[in-house]
Amino acid sequence: MYTDYDRTLLYLYRNSWDDLLILMVRSKDDLLSKKIKKLLKGIHYPQQQEKTANQYVELFRYAEHCASLHRPIDASIL
Repeated sequence: MYTDYDRTLLYLYRNSWDDLLILMVRSKDDLLSKKIKKLLKGIHYPQQQEKTANQYVELFRYAEHCASLHRPIDASIL
């Protein structure tokens, strides 16, 4: 079973913004939802490219950290 964090990493990898928006609404993690919202707002509305890139990296790092905490120790990554 995949967590919201695993899905976030997958959607970021695939640039699947529509799925990321749905995940933002359904997620119970408020911090994850806020980080997704900031990224999607940066992608949709024109702003500095560097700021959007930083939001992308920030969301990726947060999702990766949380996914590693929720992953079973004996689970293989690939």
